Amino acid sequence: MQTDPNPKKSKDSPSNSANTESTQLPSPFPDEVLEKVLSFLNSDKDRSSVSLVCKDWYNAERWTRTKLFIGNCYSVSPEIVARRFSKIKSVTLKGKPRFSDFNLVPQNWGADVHYWLTMFANVYPFLEELRLKRMTVSDESLELLATAFPGFRALSLMSCDGFSTDGLKAIATHCRNLTELDIQDTDIDDFSGGWLSCFPENFGSLEVLNFASLDSEVNFDALERLVSRCKSLRVLKVNKSITLDQLQRLLLRAPQLMELGTGSFQEDLLPGQIGDLGNAFGNCKNLQTLSGLWEVTSIYLPVLYAACASLTFLNLSYAALRSVEFGNLLAHCPNLRRLWVLDTVEDKGLEAVGSSCPLLEELRVFPADPYDQHLHRGVTESGFVAVSRGCSKLHYVLYFCWQMTNAAVATIVQNCPNFTHFRLCIMNPGRPDYLTNEPMDEAFGAVVKTCTKLQRLSVSGLLTDLTFEYIGKYAKNLETLSVAFAGSSDRAMQFVLEGCPKLRKLEIRDCPFGNAALLSGLEKYETMRSLWMSSCNVTINACRRLAREMPRLNVEVMKDKESDDSQADKVYVYRSVAGPRKDAPPFFDQKRSNIQWNVHQFAVYPFMHV
Repeated sequence: MQTDPNPKKSKDSPSNSANTESTQLPSPFPDEVLEKVLSFLNSDKDRSSVSLVCKDWYNAERWTRTKLFIGNCYSVSPEIVARRFSKIKSVTLKGKPRFSDFNLVPQNWGADVHYWLTMFANVYPFLEELRLKRMTVSDESLELLATAFPGFRALSLMSCDGFSTDGLKAIATHCRNLTELDIQDTDIDDFSGGWLSCFPENFGSLEVLNFASLDSEVNFDALERLVSRCKSLRVLKVNKSITLDQLQRLLLRAPQLMELGTGSFQEDLLPGQIGDLGNAFGNCKNLQTLSGLWEVTSIYLPVLYAACASLTFLNLSYAALRSVEFGNLLAHCPNLRRLWVLDTVEDKGLEAVGSSCPLLEELRVFPADPYDQHLHRGVTESGFVAVSRGCSKLHYVLYFCWQMTNAAVATIVQNCPNFTHFRLCIMNPGRPDYLTNEPMDEAFGAVVKTCTKLQRLSVSGLLTDLTFEYIGKYAKNLETLSVAFAGSSDRAMQFVLEGCPKLRKLEIRDCPFGNAALLSGLEKYETMRSLWMSSCNVTINACRRLAREMPRLNVEVMKDKESDDSQADKVYVYRSVAGPRKDAPPFFDQKRSNIQWNVHQFAVYPFMHV
């Protein structure tokens, strides 16, 4: 989305482009034709590019846009959005920085959706879809959403907080056209599962229902009736309170499911019941995604076999399987494209991935115990190499391990040169190549040299400035870079900011980067979505200078109470056409260190431990 409502005043607008004369020519297309053509563009990037061609295209794009993606809720205001677009039916809105997932962002930091909803109720009463990520959502907001938009159809809340099951009751009661209710990884006050009984008895439009992250027992009778009525239900993800007997009953009523998130597998079943459960899975001929599987054991794995042939996504991130049972399961999954698994499968299990899943495109290996440093447990470089040998289409990886070598990474990217996402997490910070004791520079050098389509990179291990020199020189399509416990000097960050022309998000933790590194991005930050720096060597004065010299940036500093007053413990920088935030956190102390709330777009928050 181009966030400036006036293209003539925007530095990115066509009137300020190098080819000014051509952009002032009238469009060769009648407005009706141009609007019809643009209505077929679905990509946010494509529509934003089209809006920069000339004023006629800008206007045609804003008149035809019905879907809106905002990657940072503070990069633009609801008023600016309302002035520019008049026909929005679907909104995706992201709030807090990603590091809020690791409790590095204070509670009550912001990203409250209520003000947005109040504006939408006035200008977009025909809103149909709302997808929120890392936003604060109150029960009052959910009640407003449920009552102010009569045609509302889809709600997705991912990593959100602030609401309770009372808010879900309002959604279930009033949203008569609801097709999607997707609640993922939320921090919710889960009072009871009675909210499911609030759906009217004649309601049957749901296509997606996901409440896997809720804790309390649900009203199963209400759930079963709801599933029976919703003949178009294609996604059902339940929580751990659903027993295997209940799961079987749900599967019998919804054999059309394409995605299933199961409940707990801790229940003891008789042999006949296990057979009935297996038959229920076998009746799900269209099943493509299987997740949940909390604490599933080898006894119950065979019941899944009948449904595995059509699976393209298998999420075992809650199932601590061993290599043998994992290998037996994979033998029935020849069409897997995506696989999430715990490192309990060990290298032997990953060898089974390489031999059984030739179509695999995405692999995520999570640590079952991130504090267990015994190298004989978990996965190593050999398992990763085995996957790369058998899965040539692999292009997305998130791999947690305790050890790695330069040679192994070089082999992996030679086997799979089309990586777009390469996230290697060596969990022991600053660990070198354990065979040669050399830094891991050449490993990531091999990644950026070989994988020319790379968009996201997470680096780890012992890294010098050489790694970042490689990144700046070769990673020309890189959009997101995550760095922790790495680098030797400010020059490392400078290499990245001077190179990487498409960089949009830069996340840095516990690195020896200081003021020179921060200020080297004065021009770069205008084209980026955000910069996060924590536990580095940046001072508050440097942050002040950044805000002073770059007035289109918001520069926010979160301070630890015990830290030196001159240090900026956590820095969050982002571009905004809306100016400084109007919702300062309630714990903000304006007198602390004599720092004012608004020095251009500069703010300091005392960091409250959470």
